[in-house]
Amino acid sequence: MSNLDLFPPAPPPSEPGPLDRLLKVSRIYVETGVEEHLRGREILARFPDAERIPVASHQGIPGLFGNAGNAEAWNRIKGSTLVLGVKKTMSFTPNGRSCDFIPPSAANGCVMSCAYCYVPRHKGYANPVTVFVNIDRIVAAIRRHAGKLGPKTEPNSVDPRFWAYDIGCNSDCAADAALSDNVRDLVRLFTTLPNAMGTFATKLVNHELLRYAPKGKTRLRFSLMPAAKAKLLDVRTSPIAERIAAIDAFVAAGYEVHLNFSPVVVYEGWQEEYDALFQQVDAAIGPAAKAQLAAEVIFLTHHPGLHEVNLRWHPKAESLLWTPDTQEAKVSQGGGHNVRYRTGLKGRLVAEFKELLARRLPYCQVRYAF
Repeated sequence: MSNLDLFPPAPPPSEPGPLDRLLKVSRIYVETGVEEHLRGREILARFPDAERIPVASHQGIPGLFGNAGNAEAWNRIKGSTLVLGVKKTMSFTPNGRSCDFIPPSAANGCVMSCAYCYVPRHKGYANPVTVFVNIDRIVAAIRRHAGKLGPKTEPNSVDPRFWAYDIGCNSDCAADAALSDNVRDLVRLFTTLPNAMGTFATKLVNHELLRYAPKGKTRLRFSLMPAAKAKLLDVRTSPIAERIAAIDAFVAAGYEVHLNFSPVVVYEGWQEEYDALFQQVDAAIGPAAKAQLAAEVIFLTHHPGLHEVNLRWHPKAESLLWTPDTQEAKVSQGGGHNVRYRTGLKGRLVAEFKELLARRLPYCQVRYAF
């Protein structure tokens, strides 16, 4: 019996899905071997009228990735193109912040277009969703990895009880769940692992996830920022008010729900807008959500290459994201040459944010802030 036999296919949705306004698949790039997998055949069957283009690899697709002319067609490509691939490398990366480990991705890229997203830097001028169809192998890899770890005997800032795996580090799982059953299979997997849990951040409210029965073994982190700035930076995402309004429902459905204040962008008046956001959260959620609430706080990290791409499809966003007077170059933990708020200034900003959060949401633990 394969791992997927434990989780029979979900019935088709009976009402419009959250991606109906965002994604009309007209072209699918199909990597060699995709149709040998059940999940690949299922996804192709969902889009019978889409043009299918065979490719040798899901990476470096000629004319799609690395084509500078695609920058101006950023959202058109996201809204019409899907890539299906076979995940080759089953690697696990230690993290220690949002999770203990980043497992093999079940998807890469996103239908949404957040102006600060780091994923496009690695794909080159276009960032449509790539879904990996060998989910059975990904599930088996996580099961083996967690099995080798054994119990989590020393609590840490990630979680006191379970080893946490971020299943949405390179994509948005709420959006991925509208394309295939990969996310559902991963959520169900963690209900069978006594020592592990899943986690992912999202900017999309997908009520289909309420049916997944996570049994407290998946942590969903709703990403939040002041609504006025989200309209500019969180392109093609669920409105902030909709995300906040969904918190209680996801807690009731068995998710652990945290907040992801990421990225925190600094501008004139940011303190007042975040103060209003915190009050909005406090007024909207009930006792059950408040009792388990925690947050992670990540100030903006930008990148010169992404800045140049953004200038071609969304220059207004760069007026907030690219502020050389307050930023400096810094090499990230992964070796990337990024741009962050200046040393000294950033420390003061983080402290100010945490003080404001504690004043308005005193029950909300800050898991980490930087």
